[in-house]
Amino acid sequence: ELCVLKVLRHEEFEEGCKAACNGPYDGKWSKTMVGYGPEDDHFVAELTYNYGIGEYRLGNDFLGITLVSSQAVSNAKKIGWPLKEVTSGVFEAEAPGGYKFYLEDKKQLKQDPVWKVTLGVSDLQKSVSYWSGLLGMKIYEKDEEKQRALLGYADNQCKLELKAVGGAVDHGTAFGRIAFSCAKEELPSIEALMKKENQKILTPLVSLDTPGKATVQVVILADPDGHEICFVGDEAFRELSKVDPNGAKLLDDAMAADSSDEWFAEHNMKKVSA
Repeated sequence: ELCVLKVLRHEEFEEGCKAACNGPYDGKWSKTMVGYGPEDDHFVAELTYNYGIGEYRLGNDFLGITLVSSQAVSNAKKIGWPLKEVTSGVFEAEAPGGYKFYLEDKKQLKQDPVWKVTLGVSDLQKSVSYWSGLLGMKIYEKDEEKQRALLGYADNQCKLELKAVGGAVDHGTAFGRIAFSCAKEELPSIEALMKKENQKILTPLVSLDTPGKATVQVVILADPDGHEICFVGDEAFRELSKVDPNGAKLLDDAMAADSSDEWFAEHNMKKVSA
């Protein structure tokens, strides 16, 4: 209602993902992809829900998503959602669960209003060297005084902002990751480069199945601060990520069927805090 993101697809899984897509949890879980348009040409967020987990401890690793949308600002004011003006024309809004959104009160000029995703880092130069030197991102801005840098793979895509947090990066217990698609043939060379450079590979090249859909190949890395980075084979990913017209209904049905809140209440218990 505030950001007007669309449900692109929703999938349910009976057990944990072998590539830890839902964190270190091995029970039933679901994922819901939301965004302003198809995953082929928009930034999208993957929302994971682990049944039975009531809350997560947030760290300082994920610092927020910035949208350029006067409509989002207008919507927030209309429904009375708390906004805090952090700089002129930029408002901070906190989503349920504590995640931050920054809303720029400007007319949306591009197809996708998601401008940047901000990650916390402990050493800006070291992180820029990793993301630019090893992963090939272009440096769009770098501000030593404010200890931030803006990077990206293309001018018309969502940007990655790295911002020093003044100490160690704490990932909490929510376990998010950044994902990029690339040609399937590039995955072995990405893995080989990281081995050569003695960088951390969390999941070597592996195939992941989604019931009734495409099998995708992924390599999952970790940057110097432990931010997880997933590279996905593009060809199969395009098949997997097609917008499902029934996505919103599947999500509604799953929420209606999830009676875990009532079960825990009846037994005078609380869901587990991760």
